Amino acid sequence: MADLLVEIGAEEIPAGFVPVALEQLERDLAKALDDARLGHGEVKAAGTPRRLAVWARDVAPKQGDARTEAFGPPVTQAFDAEGKPTQAALGFAKSQGVDVAALERKQTPKGERVAVTRIEKGRKAEQVLPALVERLIAGLRFRKSMRSRHDDVTFARPVRWIVALHGGRPLKVRFGEVVSGSVTYGHRFKAPKAIRLTGKPEDYVAKLQKAFVVVDPVARRALVEREVAKAAKAAGGRALENPGLVDEVTNLVEFPTGIPGEFEKQNLDLPAEVVISEMRSHQRYFAVVDGAGKLKNRFVAVAGTPVKDPKVARHGYERVLRARLADARFFFEEDKKRKLRDRIEALGRRTYQAKLGSELDRTNRMAAVASALARALGKEALVADVVEVARLAKTDLTTGMVGEFPELQGIMGAHYARIEGMKLEIADGIEDHYRPVGATGELPRGDLGALVGLADRLHQLVGIVGVGEKATGAADPFGLRRAAIGILRLLLDRGYHLSLAAAVEETLNALAGVKLAQDRAVVAEQVLDFVRGRLRAQWSEEFPSDLVEAVLAAGFDDVVDARQRLEALAEVKARPDFVPLALAFKRVANIQEKAGGPGAARVDPALLRDEAERRLLAELERVEAEAVSFRQHRNYPAVLKNVATLEPAVAQFFDDVLVMAEEPALRANRLGLMRRVASLFADVADFRKIQAELPPQAQQPQA
Repeated sequence: MADLLVEIGAEEIPAGFVPVALEQLERDLAKALDDARLGHGEVKAAGTPRRLAVWARDVAPKQGDARTEAFGPPVTQAFDAEGKPTQAALGFAKSQGVDVAALERKQTPKGERVAVTRIEKGRKAEQVLPALVERLIAGLRFRKSMRSRHDDVTFARPVRWIVALHGGRPLKVRFGEVVSGSVTYGHRFKAPKAIRLTGKPEDYVAKLQKAFVVVDPVARRALVEREVAKAAKAAGGRALENPGLVDEVTNLVEFPTGIPGEFEKQNLDLPAEVVISEMRSHQRYFAVVDGAGKLKNRFVAVAGTPVKDPKVARHGYERVLRARLADARFFFEEDKKRKLRDRIEALGRRTYQAKLGSELDRTNRMAAVASALARALGKEALVADVVEVARLAKTDLTTGMVGEFPELQGIMGAHYARIEGMKLEIADGIEDHYRPVGATGELPRGDLGALVGLADRLHQLVGIVGVGEKATGAADPFGLRRAAIGILRLLLDRGYHLSLAAAVEETLNALAGVKLAQDRAVVAEQVLDFVRGRLRAQWSEEFPSDLVEAVLAAGFDDVVDARQRLEALAEVKARPDFVPLALAFKRVANIQEKAGGPGAARVDPALLRDEAERRLLAELERVEAEAVSFRQHRNYPAVLKNVATLEPAVAQFFDDVLVMAEEPALRANRLGLMRRVASLFADVADFRKIQAELPPQAQQPQA
């Protein structure tokens, strides 16, 4: 057994490309070795901006033998009555490249057939690995790749060297004009000379460590965190937590060194988000805060090399940040000279989407939809403020600050609103209407941000689908999935009992001047189906998928209500008597469907002949009376527990009574009973979707 080590040395690879490439290398090498029938141990990838490496421990010295069988025609067709081969046998033998005498007879599920068995002898690993490694390197995919002037191959950045060793012996691997060897290179400035490798992963990691390269991303990330914490402490505070920045910096450097720095105190007059964004987005600096979490005029930069003179390095970092913050201050002061309300008209000169018009069109529609949602919730008093927030929500897109820092849209609008003396609720609403960002981001603080945020996402979803665009596979250029998830999170967080269908109709009303790609009813159906798909995906991560399907089948127009029903159903399913209940209700629902679905449930007590059906009606009337209050308060656990008390009466009814009686009046009366039972749970869940089985000995008679 010998270790396989592969390293691809390149010019600096973008930070975001590195972790994705390492994941692919690890996955693809393991699969390639398995497909090549080469046994192996642990496969692990490591890398920095200048190198992508992967190794496999204990790679077998030789492939395992491969045994394959090819089956031909049935023996009865392959040989005639005298046992001579027919054309079918001769043709099959020729297609397999063997003499007809080499054909075997094999018993198969389809009878006895002629067959050819081949044994492919395994080759030595050193014969297989070079081509395998070449395919591994060529198979790496990046969001953007470069093509060398002299090569016909592409890579994230030009490849400068390749290491390919098996058991310490070099493999002959070529990628473009680069031929593999057994040497790597350390830090570009601190240890640029060639380093000869033995092929052992431990040797590789240790030699690079001595050459100022921490090749293991996990170890390098931990070192980044330690360096940042140490430098922040030296600066008199602690680093503002930012895992995303730690990840990015980890893949920007090979040997991290934290450098504390300082900027002019007057820049703390700028909104903290501006200063932090400037440091993080443009310079990759870590902000420093005091014990109370307040921003200090300090920062931490991470150098990619050990620093001989920290003062010189700090001066360089400070000089760059000083210029950037001066630009930010200029934008901030200039933006304040023009009020947000005076910027509304300028939105008409900014295109939102070619077929949906300008940003001004967008905000006008948002105002119409948001005010309709407020009225639907009985929040008439908020309508004026909702309209104000909607009209101002996108005005900061016209500011110099957001032009420089797009990630601050909403945040800067809120700051300018407060500076102008607007109500705090209005300012918060401007910022909050962008929340949540993603599946876990912060949610709005109040109704104004939530209602305008709902309107914005409804306009995005209905509008984009309406003009004929859609999310396909992994591609979602218009953020439709993100919009749908935002809608669902807002509804559930605020507990809004809103009709999704009505909200979509209100949005279509607001889009009256837009040419839709399809009929309005078709667009509405597509949007609701899309939202249903997001609900199914999200809730199936928390609850059994059959329960999710059962609840969604009963309706999801009120998302909050659907969630309450799902939680209640999950609670009831945990009861030991749930299976017979589910099976009984399944039979009720099936019979109702066969009888033509829901309808008038007329039951004439005079036509009740059997004790079982009289008992069921009595129990049904009791449950119906008790359920009224539970339903009014949406107490679905109580509704389901109450309805569950019907199960013994329903079970006895099915045991003793033939529902589909020959007499029309009797049959109609019994179907009426079934409809009334079904009406108790049909709007809670479709029990036919629930997976439930009784033990084998429990058999139920047919109705």
